[in-house]
Amino acid sequence: MEKQDVGLIGLAVMGQNLVLNIESKGYSVAVYNRTESRTKDFIEGKAKGKNIEATYSLK
Repeated sequence: MEKQDVGLIGLAVMGQNLVLNIESKGYSVAVYNRTESRTKDFIEGKAKGKNIEATYSLK
């Protein structure tokens, strides 16, 4: 995993839209959600092909 510009925790409606907005401005974003399935669904859906990387641990 390469270093991202921004990290965001929480992929509910506001979190997803915030991530997409930040990425659209040219920043790379790492995302984390407590439930891995939501992270996976987001990465394979709305975030597909974008400079957004999933993380499954806060470490």
